[in-house]
Amino acid sequence: MAAIQGIELSKSFQYFQVLNRVSFEVKEGECYALFGPNGAGKTTLLRILATLHRPTSGRFEICGHDGLREKMKVREALFLISHGSYLYDDLSVLENIRFAIGLRGAEPTGPEIKRALDRVGIGAFGSLKSRHLSAGMKKRLSIAKAMLARPSVLLLDEAYASLDERGVDMMNAYIREVTREGTTVLITAHDRAKTAEVAHRAGVLNRGELRELAVNELLTAHALF
Repeated sequence: MAAIQGIELSKSFQYFQVLNRVSFEVKEGECYALFGPNGAGKTTLLRILATLHRPTSGRFEICGHDGLREKMKVREALFLISHGSYLYDDLSVLENIRFAIGLRGAEPTGPEIKRALDRVGIGAFGSLKSRHLSAGMKKRLSIAKAMLARPSVLLLDEAYASLDERGVDMMNAYIREVTREGTTVLITAHDRAKTAEVAHRAGVLNRGELRELAVNELLTAHALF
């Protein structure tokens, strides 16, 4: 079954067409890696799937829910980690987690939160206000929130941005774990070697159009676009 399905998705901003009738699907438990030059529309596509942008034309489904007519069902099923951290500066790490997960109707226990924070490497900073976190620590906090949210679909925009080598390895270990458990992952990235470690399928978005490529091409191709 396809957990993510895009059907002839197009998106224009004024006279600039970012996506041109893009169609694709990602099955349950797959990790699909999306590459493309800056400005190719990768972030726009993820934001459409997260119901933050509306496509100019076309439609999409997340876990069988229509992305245009069933926005709340779609939002319940997925979790997006993007460029922005979406943290409240005056709240601590723990308070940010409890607030974010609480909005999803869940109440993780203290030990559950501690395990997630320890796993991403910021367990010692639970009481620190998020305004004092580095970009990498904020990214790790976002991953901890995803661990606690346990979404059916995980969208990772620039999956490895702001992470050091240990952080990248932690991210890949997390992706492997959740895909084994049936979670569907769609990531955008620029590090082909690291992405090839976890991707089941891959595609290149360029000039508004998407083409599929074999995962081994991530390591062997001289240039993707």
